[in-house]
This record gives sequence, C-alpha cells and structure tokens, in this order.
Amino acid sequence: MIPHQTQGTGEHRVIALHGWFGDRTAFAPLWPHLDESAFTYAFPDYRGYGEAKATPGEFTMAEIAGDVLSLADHLGWEHFSLVGHSMGGMAAQRVLADAPERVRALVGVSPVPATGVPFDEQTWDLFSGAVDDPANRRAIIDMTTGGTLPGRWLDAMVARSLACSTVEAFRDYLAAWVKTDFHSEIEGNTVPALAVVGGQDPALSAEVMRATWMTHYPNARLEVLADAGHYAMDEAPLTLTARVESFLTASG
Repeated sequence: MIPHQTQGTGEHRVIALHGWFGDRTAFAPLWPHLDESAFTYAFPDYRGYGEAKATPGEFTMAEIAGDVLSLADHLGWEHFSLVGHSMGGMAAQRVLADAPERVRALVGVSPVPATGVPFDEQTWDLFSGAVDDPANRRAIIDMTTGGTLPGRWLDAMVARSLACSTVEAFRDYLAAWVKTDFHSEIEGNTVPALAVVGGQDPALSAEVMRATWMTHYPNARLEVLADAGHYAMDEAPLTLTARVESFLTASG
C-alpha cells in the first residue's frame, strides 16, 4: 500500500493528489483549515516521492491511478471525490477514466489536461533540464507564479522538490504528464468537475482550461484566483480551501 495519511471523519471522502514538484506535504498549508466534520481526506505519496521514494515503479499516470484505486479499496471507500494539483490533476483524470463509477466529483488545481501539454523545444529543454539542474527548477517555479514571489520561497520550493523525489521518478513523471493523451477516455463524462487556476500562471491558465477541461466535461466550472499562480496551496490556502470544499459540498 502506498504511504498516505488521512484527516477528518466526514462522510464525503476525498483523495488529494500532489504535483510534480512536491509530495503529499504540498497540501500542508490547507490541513489546518479543512472541514473535518464534513470530509475525510486521504493524502498519498506516489512511487518515487515522499515516504514512497524507495518504492520501485514505472512512474506513469496509469500506475498512479492503480495505486489510488488500491488505496481506496484499502480504506473501504467505494465512492470518493478527487482533488489533483498540476500533474496530480492529470492523475486524477486517469483515475476517473479507469473507474468512472467510483468518482463523485473532480477538482483540478492548475491541472494538467488529459491531453498532455504540447511543449515546444525550448520549453521541453527547460523542463527536462530541471531533472538535474536546480536552477531550472527555480526558473519554472518563478515563471509559473508570475515572477512576483520572494526568492526565499522559491529556494525553499526547489529544496523541497530535490528532497522529496528521486531523480528517476522526477524524470519519468515529466514524460508521463507531458506526453500522455487519454482525453478521448474522459471526454463527455458528466462528473461535476471544477478547475481552479491562478491568474498569475501563464502555463496552465484559464485559456488552457477553456480549451481542454471545459470542453471535456459538460458539468465543468472554472474559477480563477486572480492573485495566485501555479501553487495556490501556498499562495492562497484559505481561498482555495473554501472554493474546493464549497464545490464538493454542492456536488452532493
């Protein structure tokens, strides 16, 4: 069983999936504010990340989805909602594709679309170079938060990313979320689906969501946090928690 932690005792079960640069502790800024009476949250680490750094794997979206479904079975959760940040947003959609009958609602926080991301050569060089070069990681984080956040925070994010994942996992997950396309498997799914994006994120922007998420899901909503970038958990934890839990409550 993949390492995980749970929080809350509520009837509405939620599995939250982290992004490329962080393990499950990426959600830590939200933990003090979660409604533990209404929701029970599970926060897993992927293979190669966090407490699962030593766990071997293929480091694919399909593998994450399989591990998430095994976790849900282990917890006795027949039905659950999914929250996924960035790469975790794509992984959440892979879970939906594999087990649509089990998913109550879907929330993507700056989610990678199920189409993957069509990088040009320069962007691919920047991201693939981040596997070995911390300066590339810092440049990516700075760019996707609008170049406005403190250098000390950028440095801390880079240090966390270096500490929480293996080089192999970081490299292979990149190829997975950039180059995997399974949108035909989720297109038209009527699950309630919320995309929350940061107004300062030029990469996974509202425009990108309108061309992907909003066309894939008939019951989709899009919310923009004007002052946040790609890392809304750090940049706007109270607002993000409120938006996510309000949506999940309304979804039934």
